[in-house]
Amino acid sequence: MKDEQKTQQATNKLVKKLVVTVFLMFGFGFALIPLYDIFCDITGLNGKTSEVAASQSSFVDKTRTISVEFIARTQGNLPWIFKPEVKKMNVHPGEMHQLNFIVKNNSVSNMVVQAVPSVSPGIAAAYFNKIECFCFNQQPLERGTSADLGLQFYIDKDIPAEYSTVTLAYTLFDISENIEQDEFIKLFAANKN
Repeated sequence: MKDEQKTQQATNKLVKKLVVTVFLMFGFGFALIPLYDIFCDITGLNGKTSEVAASQSSFVDKTRTISVEFIARTQGNLPWIFKPEVKKMNVHPGEMHQLNFIVKNNSVSNMVVQAVPSVSPGIAAAYFNKIECFCFNQQPLERGTSADLGLQFYIDKDIPAEYSTVTLAYTLFDISENIEQDEFIKLFAANKN
């Protein structure tokens, strides 16, 4: 009898530990996303760029040239055409540049998308400054229509010499279902003006 009680107590203790472990792991899983964002902000890893417009540079380093490559892709099976007007550009650090990304909504419905940028190598993201970027705003587009989305940027003059090529990639995500109907209507009304 005593052996059974000891075994039952040990089993109950083990079950309690396992339940606590499951809750701790679940909580840790929820905390990973904000912790990852903070880690990326501090270290500049993963190529996350700033979501705030930079101010214009006043110094241009004409002694250096950096190759900037542009990549555009859509998430999943989003029926859009999305591409940069140029795939590669040579720039001097501190020099302002402007280009467009071309989009076309090939779906049968009006949609709202959001572009998420990343820079490679990840450390170079700290030196890639966007003055104006379509990624700062949600982009409504009626079915069958196209638009030019503008990007104005410069590479900071303090970028380390080992970075001679920087890649800016955008992924376009459909966020139509995440927007309230009233907001959806307002976005399209504002887009027409």
